[in-house]
Amino acid sequence: MSDLDLDELREELAEFAQPETKAGRTPREERIIAGFAEIQRFTEKHGRVPQHGEGGDIFERLYAVRLDRLCQLEDCRSLLAPLDHQGLLRGAENASASSVEEMDEDELLAELEGAAGSADITELRYVRPTAEKRAAEETANRARCVDFERFKPLFDAVQAELDSGVRETRPFELKAEIGPGAWFIVGGQKAYVADMEEVFINAQGRTDARLRVIFDNGTESNMLMRSLQRALHKDEAGRRITDAVAGPLFSGAHTEDDLASGTIYVLRSKSDHPTVAANRDLVHKIGVTNMSVEQRIAGARLQPTFIMADVEIVATYDLFNINRAKLERLIHRVFNPARLNITITDRFGNPVVPQEWFLVPLFVINEAVERIKDGSITQYIYDPSKAALVRSRSEA
Repeated sequence: MSDLDLDELREELAEFAQPETKAGRTPREERIIAGFAEIQRFTEKHGRVPQHGEGGDIFERLYAVRLDRLCQLEDCRSLLAPLDHQGLLRGAENASASSVEEMDEDELLAELEGAAGSADITELRYVRPTAEKRAAEETANRARCVDFERFKPLFDAVQAELDSGVRETRPFELKAEIGPGAWFIVGGQKAYVADMEEVFINAQGRTDARLRVIFDNGTESNMLMRSLQRALHKDEAGRRITDAVAGPLFSGAHTEDDLASGTIYVLRSKSDHPTVAANRDLVHKIGVTNMSVEQRIAGARLQPTFIMADVEIVATYDLFNINRAKLERLIHRVFNPARLNITITDRFGNPVVPQEWFLVPLFVINEAVERIKDGSITQYIYDPSKAALVRSRSEA
């Protein structure tokens, strides 16, 4: 074989040679590079960067979250910049803040685990979504309920009331439905919220609280309120078990045997929003809560529902033997013609329309509460032009 033939052979073989690994590269760096390479392959195949959105493929959404986080970490950008021939890292300044909040650096590395040894994210052996990890941790953290005998009669009674139709199961809807004494079906088991600690503001600026949840298999968990909320939304068969008896709509007087149901609260905002500032004495938030009002408004300035501002408590009314959700819907129906319609920006820059705020004077709210007490409120609706409660057309 000639020297020329040997040279040509070496050139051909060089194309199949394994790329030389850069000395001193850590396993963490290898995982980051491999994970970034998957994003690059996706971009080459589809002609676009991976996108967020519920309508997208789950793997594309994983790539999008990963890219956002890689863009946010300076050491990752420095490592990947020489490899970024597609300009993917230029999105660093515009990375989605909400998606970045969902994945910290440890979670990123866990999501990348194994990427260096696989060219296909769909193998999934190293992909473990945060929600799945949390669910596994919550299941693993369940412990035997040492005083289950104290709760067993409650479970038996609830089952009997379900069988007789006194109680019903309905789809879970709102976090507000979670509170002490609430019953749910999640993961095929009845769950009883035996206790709830003080409400706090989590790292994302949202309210949360630690619960003691008892399950009908004799176990318990000290899961977070938002963890239970996620589990109920994720479980297609997840349900809320209704109260046995709603009782009278509102009782002005109560006895020792009455069950405390919660509080109607009226709040005034300290926001400097022009509409709020110009109508400070008329703009009120009217809601119903099963916790103390002080707990409910903790961290108000971080929450869109409170117009991203502190609030002051204007009035409270205790509830007894009442269905809180029904009452809140009734109050909001009565004052719906005066609902405040403003748009604010949350801490991530997203536009939000706050709910439960109304342009209504306090004396009318007081009248509404009195009509709730005597049961006549269902016949009335608020008329903004008269600043008064008037009989609804169906009652006129």
